[in-house]
Amino acid sequence: MKYWRRIKGGRARIRTALYMTMLGAIQCNPIMKKFYKKLVGQGKHKKVALTACMRKMVTILNAMVRGNCEWQAN
Repeated sequence: MKYWRRIKGGRARIRTALYMTMLGAIQCNPIMKKFYKKLVGQGKHKKVALTACMRKMVTILNAMVRGNCEWQAN
């Protein structure tokens, strides 16, 4: 590939908030850090792996809201 990858589509403010949140999460949250490192280890570009982590976080948050439960680090 000879071009830079971009994250586009969706709501810009939410995408920006998720992006910045995930930058901190891959440094501090062991679950997200492990998932990110696994994707990068498989050869994914860092921004693609970061976007996949953002999607995973949205899925987790939706499940937490649906189940009316708090974060569990297991």
